[in-house]
Amino acid sequence: MHLHHAPDQPAEPETDFASFLAVDIRVGTIVSAQAFPEARKPSYRLVVDFGPAIGTRKSCAQIAANYALEELPGRQVAAVVNLPPRQIGPTMSEVLVLGFADAAGEVVLFAPDAPVPNGSRLF
Repeated sequence: MHLHHAPDQPAEPETDFASFLAVDIRVGTIVSAQAFPEARKPSYRLVVDFGPAIGTRKSCAQIAANYALEELPGRQVAAVVNLPPRQIGPTMSEVLVLGFADAAGEVVLFAPDAPVPNGSRLF
């Protein structure tokens, strides 16, 4: 699930801090990336390590336009880890990897600008 929002759209309605805290966003390291030819849009199947408390989780990400498979392992990413799993074609996606749309509407991954421990939570 990718919600591509144009930069000229207004902000969402105001929410409260408790609602923000309910969304569990963690950092993990991509341990493997595979092509996902069954997807409707060019996508990859990722396995992301979120550290000992959460472990590894699978994700399907529409990031093929900006990333080559071989450059993904070892890269840290941010993901929502507490959404229910979603069936995407033949694959179950367990976390939502986060990104922003570039000028062409393609996903650019969201990640810390320095290494942090896997499982670190956004606050």
